[in-house]
Amino acid sequence: MKAITVCIVDDNRELRNALEEIVSMNPDYVCIGTMGSSEEAITLLPELKPDVVLMDINLGTVENGIDAVRHLKPRIPGTNFMMCTVYEEDEKIFEALNAGASGYILKKTAPDKLLAAIRELYEGGAPMSSQIARKVVLAFQQKQTSTSETNAEEIQSLSQREKEILEHLSKGLMYKEIAAQLFLSPETVRKHVYHIYEKLHVSNRVAAVNKYYGR
Repeated sequence: MKAITVCIVDDNRELRNALEEIVSMNPDYVCIGTMGSSEEAITLLPELKPDVVLMDINLGTVENGIDAVRHLKPRIPGTNFMMCTVYEEDEKIFEALNAGASGYILKKTAPDKLLAAIRELYEGGAPMSSQIARKVVLAFQQKQTSTSETNAEEIQSLSQREKEILEHLSKGLMYKEIAAQLFLSPETVRKHVYHIYEKLHVSNRVAAVNKYYGR
């Protein structure tokens, strides 16, 4: 079985050495490089192309670990980045995930769990400390609730006539067919559709219908 190649980026030498020791003590993993700054990582990692990078967030340099991931992920898409940090702040978590990190683990994680997380990441998972995963789930739920509430408000803003027209649009009818059924001119229907799109913040029929029916 191929050993998983790992690189460690951390500005704290003692911690960097400790992480290297954890990785190296198991023959299924091999540490092929350690770096102490974002700049060093951006220069060396594209050459090394490790399977997994343990990336500190607060590197004490001009660019932090999240900036480094944002630079590196497009250049080495086959490398998986795991933020290894003391931070549990929501903003840092989502910034890191948006930058291209696939895992987020706390530095206090036990050695065996750290190695398991590296393997999980290598095999296509998205390992996160339980505290982090809980925050991600909670934020997702809040976003879903917020989106549902926003959609409900937008639909409430539609007039009865606009709702009628939307129901006809959902059946695939053309403007002139809707106009004939509702005894309106095609131009009036077109204006109503324009206002529907505006109120629902969409740009086409499919998006309008999906939003109206909560799909």
